[in-house]
Amino acid sequence: MCGMSVAIEVVGGKWKLHIMWVLGDGPQRFGQIRRMLDGVSEKVLTEQLRQMEADGVVHREFFPEIPPRVEYSLTALGEELKVALKSLEDWGEKRRADLLAEAASA
Repeated sequence: MCGMSVAIEVVGGKWKLHIMWVLGDGPQRFGQIRRMLDGVSEKVLTEQLRQMEADGVVHREFFPEIPPRVEYSLTALGEELKVALKSLEDWGEKRRADLLAEAASA
């Protein structure tokens, strides 16, 4: 398996890159993540977070309080991946600006 296949396995799927973006701002609770990702179901978000935790890019911390609290954050590996994805985000921003300029001139 090549390196690109490994990376795609970790961030592939509709919501994983969005989750990375949300967690890039720091630890978030499940409800906060769900509110920031319009359209994701609770079931899918739970599955994606579990997969990302298993891949070592997301850390889940349980706080034994009343009521219980859980926070998700990027691990060191997740932070490293975030840096690698920054150029992809920059490319998307440039492309979006190009598309807006093309639409305005049409």
